[in-house]
Amino acid sequence: MFTRIWKDKNIRYYLLGGGASKLGDVLSGMAFLFLAYDLTGSKILTTGMAIAETLPYLLFGLIGGVVADWLPKKKLLIVLDMVRIPLIFSIVCLFYLELLSYSYLLVVSFLIQCIGCFFNPTHRTVLPTITVEEERTEVNSLNDTLTRGVTVISPFLSVLLLNSYGVIHFFTFDALTYSISAYCISKVDIKERKQVVNKSVKNVFSSIAEFASWAKAHTSVRKLFLFTFITVFFNTWVWEVGLLLALSEMSSESEELYSIIQGVFGGVVILTNIILPFFLKKMTLQIHLVGTMIWGIGITYYGLFYGINHFFIGSAIVAIGLPIAGLSRIYLIQSLVPEDKMGRAFSSNAVLLYFSNTISLGIYGFLVSFISIQKLMLFSGILIIITSIIGLLLSMYRTKLRWRFIINFSK
Repeated sequence: MFTRIWKDKNIRYYLLGGGASKLGDVLSGMAFLFLAYDLTGSKILTTGMAIAETLPYLLFGLIGGVVADWLPKKKLLIVLDMVRIPLIFSIVCLFYLELLSYSYLLVVSFLIQCIGCFFNPTHRTVLPTITVEEERTEVNSLNDTLTRGVTVISPFLSVLLLNSYGVIHFFTFDALTYSISAYCISKVDIKERKQVVNKSVKNVFSSIAEFASWAKAHTSVRKLFLFTFITVFFNTWVWEVGLLLALSEMSSESEELYSIIQGVFGGVVILTNIILPFFLKKMTLQIHLVGTMIWGIGITYYGLFYGINHFFIGSAIVAIGLPIAGLSRIYLIQSLVPEDKMGRAFSSNAVLLYFSNTISLGIYGFLVSFISIQKLMLFSGILIIITSIIGLLLSMYRTKLRWRFIINFSK
């Protein structure tokens, strides 16, 4: 099945370009933090660098979706990649000229992420134009497998680069991946419909408002965004902070254990991605909710059994639910949203995720000062499960009412 998909030139180049670009992004993301700390020795300023990598999506994410819907996708993607090459490579040049400063690093990090606000939704909208609906589950699965695989191997590659060339050449490698991405995109035949749009600053905001009204009127899309926001909110702190803090209470090797858990998590996600298309060709909101429920069961398992060995098991359960929820979300956006609105749909989804991440870290960071980590984990998992069950029951009830209407109408 995957062999047949891979033989398609458009899909192959799309996946290879996206995988290369993702690998470069992961490495440069680490390098910005490493260099920020090397230059300043300040934890606060290093945190500022991390904020510079997320803030652009909250500021410009929605605008990026509008641009993705307006402009020719292939040309836009290639131009954005070509702009990123000299921008990222300038860090290497200034480093060797001994002119690199924290402020310049901060500006470049911010600009690179701003470009990502336009690149990412545009890249996402390409896939429906080069596939038919029956292929999308498989292609999305391959894409996510490649992305997860890159995330898993990036720590090993980073160690190799650090030992051989130094952290500065993370950026050299990133510039190379942008070149590969641009080349691969140039090989993809993208079928696009020409749009006649009055492109102005005023229309940017009216386009965002138009999509918001459209999404509000479409129940499935509205519910998808809502359930995604809730699940990510209850998951983010538990995975990114809570698990590490819990491990630090239990072992002096918390960082090593956390890295191993991430490796197990990534491996199970990849395995789930590979297996899933053999059982599911089409995704529904109900499948998405089943995925979030499994996700919630994994987090609940953390809280119930609260121990190092059980964290591995809980992470494996989450790693089954997460790709089911994630792939179904992407599939539903690709299937339910018209082509001329898809960029805004993906950018809205990304902004919701970043916003949910941000408030989750802030609220839980406050709650953990007087509520135990175990209780927060248990509370989070149970609420995800309850939300998913309510969503499934409401969905089943609506389906039952629809069938009753059809039967009564046909009498």
